[in-house]
Amino acid sequence: MTAHARAAQTIPPAPPPRLLAPRGVYAPQYDTDLLLQALDGESVSERSEVLDLGTGTGAAALAAARRGAHVTAVDLSWRAVWTARLNARINRTPIIVRHGDLGLAWAPGSFDLVVSNPPYVPLPPGTRTARGEARAWDGGPDGRAVVDRVCDAAPRALRKGGTLLMVHSALCDPSRSVRRLEDRGMSAAVIDRAYVPFGPVLRTRRAWLCAQGLLDADATYEELVVVRAELS
Repeated sequence: MTAHARAAQTIPPAPPPRLLAPRGVYAPQYDTDLLLQALDGESVSERSEVLDLGTGTGAAALAAARRGAHVTAVDLSWRAVWTARLNARINRTPIIVRHGDLGLAWAPGSFDLVVSNPPYVPLPPGTRTARGEARAWDGGPDGRAVVDRVCDAAPRALRKGGTLLMVHSALCDPSRSVRRLEDRGMSAAVIDRAYVPFGPVLRTRRAWLCAQGLLDADATYEELVVVRAELS
């Protein structure tokens, strides 16, 4: 073994980014980890243009940027925008963070990769429309209010051969995400799954979700999925 090879083996991996998550900004959780795991399997380089829709703390955006990608991150919450910008500065990792929703104007075919961890928890009828920090998880009556918009936005934003990675709960029917993406010219599939303990939001809605047939009465775990779609 050469001295160069020995030296290469002793280089420690880069430490994970330090992420601040103030009240009102979605803190990285199991779904974030699942999305980042999927991101690790993608070819991301200095030539990659990446879009993070609903960036929150900037966790996914920073993960892509640390691999050399040029990253644009978007969030509807000003608090999330400032948090992602601050986390980028703390970690000395440049990303562009813009305020706005999924309807921001992008030149068609601007990105090689779109990543998203959108709000996806079904919202019981009669509940007030999500505001403040609840916007980070409330996904409308069937959990798909934002998920569907990501499915619609990604094909417009991606270049030919570009990829979408999106994580959401099985409660909002992954097969609908796959079909919607396929209807928009993408080849799509669920590429990963994980079962995680209920968080506080799901625990408060457990009885309603059981009554809707979305959860078994004895369920204590939520299924999360990663949907991957490629633009033909």
